[in-house]
Amino acid sequence: MKTGRLSCEKARKLCIVKSLAKLGHFPSRTTEKEAWFLSPLRSETQASFKVSKELNRWYDFGIGQGGNVIDLICLIQNCEVKEALRFLDQETIIPIYSSPNNKRPKKSKIQITAVKPLDHPALLYYLKSRKINVALAGGFCNEVWYQWKEKQYYALGLKNHLGGWELRNKYFKNSSSPKTYSLIENNSKQLLITEGMFDFLSLATIDEDLVQSSGGIILNSLAFIKKIETLIPKYERVLLYLDNDPAGEKATASLLNQFDNVNDCSDFYSGYIDLNEKLLNEES
Repeated sequence: MKTGRLSCEKARKLCIVKSLAKLGHFPSRTTEKEAWFLSPLRSETQASFKVSKELNRWYDFGIGQGGNVIDLICLIQNCEVKEALRFLDQETIIPIYSSPNNKRPKKSKIQITAVKPLDHPALLYYLKSRKINVALAGGFCNEVWYQWKEKQYYALGLKNHLGGWELRNKYFKNSSSPKTYSLIENNSKQLLITEGMFDFLSLATIDEDLVQSSGGIILNSLAFIKKIETLIPKYERVLLYLDNDPAGEKATASLLNQFDNVNDCSDFYSGYIDLNEKLLNEES
């Protein structure tokens, strides 16, 4: 199959690490055989997205999904194969691997089995360990039970605007399909934007009045930054609380350049990667 100048066969040999760099994603650590990233598909604070340099394949341990570079671009860009090939074909200096790819790993889909108010002692303890106000968290999140790889799990769940869930507990960071951003709407003319669930809950713990009097977007992944751009002009004031890392700073700069109503609030947690790190280190 060919789409434009780049065939699927050739595209699958393009270096995943270089392709991620093109999108602003860089490894947290590397070895001779592997590169580990913060997942470009969801929000997380510890790298659980692995790229095998030998096989030129990726695997996201948080969602139990992996594949080749075409699969990855389709997920990140939310596009079809032909658009992914067009994107990959824009860069001609990406080195090509000569190693053959293995068969694609089987996907394991998360199935939600129950949604209830937050009550499980382990989840309440998890919130407290992150210094989150439990009562406030219960206003935005649920206790979600789900099945994954034929086993039953429970997690703190934040619903996204398409009905999927961001799922967090002490041991797992998962998400159910469809994955996208979460939207909290009210009549406010002010919008808060955070990268992840715990950034938002940390902000609510630090300044409850601000959060309760504002609308909110939790991106759940910087990959969805383009999808929320149409919402920004609807608000008089937009406050950005993205991570103090290269990817977060790049996304912040892009929004500041496009919109006059956007304000960068990252100075509030200067010296920390994100709001939860600030909360953990400064909360008495």
